[in-house]
Order: sequence, then structure tokens, then C-alpha cells
Amino acid sequence: MKLQGKVAIVTGAASGMGKAIAELYAKEGAKVIVSDYNFEGAEAVVADIKAAGGEAIANRANVAELKDIEAMIEAATSTYGKLDILVNNAGIMDGMEPVGEITDEKWDRVFSVNTRGVMQAMRLAVNLFLEQGHGVIVNNISAGGLRGGRAGAAYVASKHAVTGLTANTGYMYAQSGIRCNGIAPGGVETNIQSSMTGVSQFGAGRQMTGGQTMPRLGKPEEVAQLALFLGSDDSSFINGQVIAADAGWTAY
Repeated sequence: MKLQGKVAIVTGAASGMGKAIAELYAKEGAKVIVSDYNFEGAEAVVADIKAAGGEAIANRANVAELKDIEAMIEAATSTYGKLDILVNNAGIMDGMEPVGEITDEKWDRVFSVNTRGVMQAMRLAVNLFLEQGHGVIVNNISAGGLRGGRAGAAYVASKHAVTGLTANTGYMYAQSGIRCNGIAPGGVETNIQSSMTGVSQFGAGRQMTGGQTMPRLGKPEEVAQLALFLGSDDSSFINGQVIAADAGWTAY
């Protein structure tokens, strides 16, 4: 088992890629804090993990709220005594709005979840990792963190910010036993589009031109395999990187 004895937090883990990552981590021996705003969904994932012989607890967290992030970290340390891996997976979409249409309210909402919440969880985890002398962060970013035409202005900007944060963190703590890497999935079969409101017809139309070059949709389980690699010692020499998992979509 690649994660035997490890303790991992996975945010946005009630469905989609987060669920797949949480389940694979548990299968590989990790004790998993399954965190999501949808607490009933998180509990259902925990039930599945336990039924398969794994160990996990459910945690309700709105990653736009610092107090929830603090409670999430506390849930890991109070239950299992440590934290080895933080997977920042939770995220929301914008409405494909270009900069000429985005509102301050939508911009702030997207950044509060996709960027500020990620930073705050990383800040808490890094300080814990510094005390322990080790730790791994895996940020599930997006092809929107590598290319400009994969969503609207707010989403793309929020994900580009996490790409930079990932590289900076990997560099800053490279000699402290801490690694930080990211995943940039292409189109994956998840329910993230349910978070979209007020879709811009112009923005969606422009985004579609890039979408036509997508080779295929991915499965959450395919992304989970990369998250396992980056969370385990198999990737011990990889740090500060964002790796695309998109069937070659960003190669164009």
C-alpha cells in the first residue's frame, strides 16, 4: 500500500474527483478526512470506504470560511494525531463570463473558494508540516490554470493563481521536507457545472471553440491515480509542478 499509515484530508470529497481520490487513498492505506460542504454526501463516501475495509471520517467544511478550514485541520490532528497529505480539491465554476461581464460579487465568490480557501488550508497545513518535518500538498487545479480559454475570467484567474501558489510553495519549502504539486485536469465527468449560475452566452460560445479540441472526457478515477502518485513517495523528486491530466488537450 502506497499510503500505509498516512493521514490525508481531501476537500470537495463527496463527489467527482474528490470522492475518487478519497476512496483510492483509503484503499492504499491512508486514514482519510472526507471533507465537503455536502456533509451527507461525505458521510456516504465514508460509509463506502469503511465497507471496503478502509478508515475515514466525514467533515463538513465550506472552504470559503476560515473557521471551517481550521476545524477541518483540527479534525485530522485530534482524530489521528497528525496530517501527512492535504488535497485541495474543492472548487466552483463561474458562469463563463469574460472580464467585461464579470461582477465583483461573482469574482469574490469564485476566488473565496478556488483561491483564498486553498491558500488558507495550505497555510495551516504547512505550519503543521514544519513542526512534523514532512508533508505533502496536492492541489487539484484545472486546465483553466494553464490556458486562458477553458472557462470564464474569474475561474481562469483563480486557477492561474493557484498554479503560481503551488510553484511558490514547492520552492519555498523544498528544503523543509514539504512538497507541493498540482494537477490540471481537462474535461472530467463531474458535477462541477451544477455550481454555474448566470451563464454568459458570449463567454460560453468562446469557450466552446477550445472545447472542440478536447480529445475525450476523463474519469474521476483517472485523475485520482495521479493524485495518488503525487501524494505518495513515488513522486519524491517532484516538487512545485503542475501536471496536466487531459488526454493531450493542453498540448494544442
